[in-house]
Amino acid sequence: MELQAGLILLIVFIILLVVGMPIAISIAVASMSTLLLVIPFDVATFSSAQKMVGSINSFSLVAIPFFVFSGIIMNNGGIAQKLVNFALLFVGRIPGALAHTNVIGNALFGSISSSAIAASTAIGGVLVPQQVNEGYDRKFATAVNIASAPTGMVIPPSTAFIMFSLVGGGASISGLFLGGYLVGALWSIGIMIVAFVIAKKRKYPTVTRSADTSVKKVLIEAVPSVLLIFIIIGGILTGIFTAIEASAISVVYALFLALFYYKTVKLKDLPAMLVQAVQMSGTIMFLLATSSMMSFAMAFTGIPQAISTGILGLTDNPIVILLLINLVLLLVGMFMDVAPAILIFTPIFLPIVTSVGVDPVHYGLFSIMNLCVGSITPPVGTGLYVGASVGKVKVEQMLKPMLPFYGVILFVLFLITYFPAIVMWLPNLFA
Repeated sequence: MELQAGLILLIVFIILLVVGMPIAISIAVASMSTLLLVIPFDVATFSSAQKMVGSINSFSLVAIPFFVFSGIIMNNGGIAQKLVNFALLFVGRIPGALAHTNVIGNALFGSISSSAIAASTAIGGVLVPQQVNEGYDRKFATAVNIASAPTGMVIPPSTAFIMFSLVGGGASISGLFLGGYLVGALWSIGIMIVAFVIAKKRKYPTVTRSADTSVKKVLIEAVPSVLLIFIIIGGILTGIFTAIEASAISVVYALFLALFYYKTVKLKDLPAMLVQAVQMSGTIMFLLATSSMMSFAMAFTGIPQAISTGILGLTDNPIVILLLINLVLLLVGMFMDVAPAILIFTPIFLPIVTSVGVDPVHYGLFSIMNLCVGSITPPVGTGLYVGASVGKVKVEQMLKPMLPFYGVILFVLFLITYFPAIVMWLPNLFA
């Protein structure tokens, strides 16, 4: 029965995605089709509705719309160029300086906006043309932008970690946030090393700061935005406020910067931003609700237990199990956005990895990185297509320039998967 249920769930879900059905609707219909195998329609409908409502009836979810809204405010606050100037202070004298600036800018902007697409567009839109004007190869500049765009999704504040904590058995949000800083740093450093080697070989230039751009001016403009990241995690770790309270504080802080400090947003702009935040938050909540329905359908029909038994029946070697899970998640990330993938696959794989001694926080870190890597991987990775569009390069022309970056990203993924101490020492320090 588990095999039949699993096949129906998978086939219906894939067919609906292929015909263009929204992913949340696809999840709901596939789940209902699976439940109808074992229970009557009226019972399946009532139980599913109950699960959907119950899954989003959680005070912890208040953090998501607040973080979404703060990201939208900062995204509309015109801080991209300020972060670019800030990054240049640190890497301006290194060969390929603009490429390194792109990496740091994507990490900072992506973490503030919680969006790889926003980072790729805002930072890459500024820096890719600048790199081309300075003699950089367009495909190289585009590859750097694409490869570093998802780094901000693993650097707090990250809604991906909040969702994982909710479905991952209460995994510590502060632990995920702390580990996320290390994952994001390793990913960024890896990209910068590859960019440095290529830039050195091709003799790409450094950048000299113009006379009218003083260090003081750059810091005054950029540091307040960067401080948002540290205020949130600092407040959570010191116990001044919880993760939910931090999300509300991030909105207040973002409003202060946009309205009074930078003065790049006016009061009349806020209603449109609120509508955008409601739309994005509603999408996330509906995904959470339908994903809980899918989790219920899988649990009721015994699919997770069957998958767990199947994997553990093949091997009980943790190294092999983690390799199999990594491969599955990389494949999933190519076709599915990070949020629904977390909601669907965490209840399946988390019990398997914890049974072989893997810490839930550690699993959260490498699984989310897996899915982020998939977002810039062909054939369907949305980050790849958006980045290529920003760089004005055809996607098929990007495969070769991306290879060295894929290599170093997968190496970092290997390190954090099989050497957990690298990313777990900071969460363990504050445990």
